[in-house]
Amino acid sequence: MIRKSLCIFSVRLSEAKFATRKQFFRWLIFKESLCTFMPFYCCQSLLVADREAEDMNYYRNANKDVAPRNSFRHRIVTKEMAFYCFDILAMHLGLYHHQEAPWPNFPNDEFPLFVTWKIGQDHRLRGCIGTFTAMRLHKGLREYTLSSALRDSRFSPVTKDELAYLFCSVSVLTNFEENVNCLDWEIGVHGIRIEFYNDKGHKRTATYLPEVAKEQGWNQIETIDSLLRKGGFKGTITQDVRNSIKVTRYQSEKVTVDYKEYLASKQCT
Repeated sequence: MIRKSLCIFSVRLSEAKFATRKQFFRWLIFKESLCTFMPFYCCQSLLVADREAEDMNYYRNANKDVAPRNSFRHRIVTKEMAFYCFDILAMHLGLYHHQEAPWPNFPNDEFPLFVTWKIGQDHRLRGCIGTFTAMRLHKGLREYTLSSALRDSRFSPVTKDELAYLFCSVSVLTNFEENVNCLDWEIGVHGIRIEFYNDKGHKRTATYLPEVAKEQGWNQIETIDSLLRKGGFKGTITQDVRNSIKVTRYQSEKVTVDYKEYLASKQCT
């Protein structure tokens, strides 16, 4: 009877959601201790249930849209993602002798993403490129690490000598809402992407991540106008022009690490 109760209790625990890694690993230790008191068939049912939940409990909400403010959810973006970007860039620039970066130590879910490089104490922009197409994080970060550092047309390619002064930011984009009013977004909370047609009838797009307007001290009108210029609009910007553009708002999770923090992470592994 005691064994049966322990088995039911343990299987129910294996179905639980773990809020932290610490809770999850405590459960693994507890599971092993329970197995010493259970018959074989009970341990097998526990292990099957545990396998189904093991990889999902901590990351089960990783690919969901941004939750309402003040609600609990697991973070998607981690420092390991930015460390991985440094690995990719450092190896491309010949800092390490081995050919490939270490295997990524984070989930491989699909998200739109951006990689941003800044440099120096004043955090000057050095490159920023991303995609609004959901990509597997491992492949997406590999691709856009190099695109943003080496192929941003606004800047010359990042060099090996600059590596020690760089900051890397990874932004994972979520919670897209299309066809909103050009002023229906909040500075510091939403990024916006605009679509419009130029005087030749060509479709143009431009975006600012959520932090850009706040960092620049722009209001909403100034942000929209700057995006129109960024996208190549050369005419007079009127309210009718602003109202004619298609606006998509979104949110993001962002993490930033500098080169010193990256090196410290390498020493710990």
